[in-house]
Amino acid sequence: MNSISDAAFWSRIQFAFTITYHYLFPQLTMGLAWFIVYWKWRALRTSDEKYNQAARFWAKIFGLNFAVGVVTGIPMEFQFGTNWAGFSKYAGGVIGQTLAMEGMFAFFLESAFIGAFIYGEKRLGPRYHFLAALAVALGSWSSGYFIIVTNAFMQHPVGYRIDADGSLGIDSLSAYLLNQWAWIQFTHNQMAALVTGSFVVAAVGAFYALRGLHLEQARLYLRAGTVMGLTASLLVAFPTGDQQAKMVGIHQPVTLAAMEGRFVGGPMAGVALIGQPNVAARRLDNPIEVPGALSFLAYGHFGSYVHGLDEYPEESWPDNIELLYYSFHLMITLGTIFIVLMFGAVIQILRGRLESSRWLLWVLMLAFPFLYIANTLGWMTAELGRQPWLIYGLFRTSDGYSKVVSSGDTVFTLIGFVGLYFVLGVLFLFMVGREISHGPGDPETGGHSEEPSV
Repeated sequence: MNSISDAAFWSRIQFAFTITYHYLFPQLTMGLAWFIVYWKWRALRTSDEKYNQAARFWAKIFGLNFAVGVVTGIPMEFQFGTNWAGFSKYAGGVIGQTLAMEGMFAFFLESAFIGAFIYGEKRLGPRYHFLAALAVALGSWSSGYFIIVTNAFMQHPVGYRIDADGSLGIDSLSAYLLNQWAWIQFTHNQMAALVTGSFVVAAVGAFYALRGLHLEQARLYLRAGTVMGLTASLLVAFPTGDQQAKMVGIHQPVTLAAMEGRFVGGPMAGVALIGQPNVAARRLDNPIEVPGALSFLAYGHFGSYVHGLDEYPEESWPDNIELLYYSFHLMITLGTIFIVLMFGAVIQILRGRLESSRWLLWVLMLAFPFLYIANTLGWMTAELGRQPWLIYGLFRTSDGYSKVVSSGDTVFTLIGFVGLYFVLGVLFLFMVGREISHGPGDPETGGHSEEPSV
């Protein structure tokens, strides 16, 4: 590996680490936001204090996630200037617009009202406190939209022009902001965030139910978490995931071929349930496929022709086909498991047996980390699939990194990020654990319930 490619490699590793760590927190805030709105709405309609309790408790978890998300998000902006100056010089006139909108509009809306919601319940009153929760949710999701518009431009550039100096500018702001790829990617991403929020809510409910603590709140969390979890898990798969796959098939056919390990094109292309991509031999080893499924999912007809990697020059192939393939297939596998698990939990709720199904409560309590893994795999699929382009078809990754920043400098700062984020993560887990230990506080028991059972 020469010094130039080495510097690019370490800049990519540093950005991948920092953004993967950062996204652990926004996915939960976006997932929890509408639970809080729902509980405040129910409290407003029914005057039942249990809904206010749920909203207060989860607002504290939301606030902790929001704070750490802000801290870990700041380095992302700086890396555009430090490690990716070439990219910023070329595309800053476009992506800078939505990054500024995210900061000026969405972030300030969310950050202003989260303080009012957490600390201003008595002063605001029930109606305005509900509106504060709604503003937080809208700010959280609009922030996500502006970020995804930026990423969607990198996946499917629209609404741009090439200026006299060779850099990009915005030719049509409406085309840029309303990019079809952005709408599909946003709905898919937000449904996945709702799944994360649902599993975390259900996990805390299962924990309290297993311990015999805060049983009224536990029932509330289990019911809301499992019903929303099943709904959102299904929506992640269809229609949002289906539409995302079709967009990839139309606009990035070489990416679709790499995701499915298809080295040779043809009609009636199958989806590989099992298989190992062998790039050296240009084949998928030990495949077990569903015939025609990929043709149907990508193009809407079982006989549709799906392009193979052999139809494209190797320099246009994603540069890590194996990792892309496994990321995509593990994401699909986990998503299927989530649907089955939440379907079983909802069936037990309808039968009135979820709280007595201790084995299922244990599964619900321990399942939530896999949601973070699945979301990370989803973003890995999107970003690895776009390679070797920073902006698909326009600007290569090899042209975007900062030539004056050495690999040694990047490794040094990466080590610093790893150490700092480790300490931050431990502190975050301690504070969240403390809030869960304190519990929501049942009014009839002063925050405690009957003797815990294990």
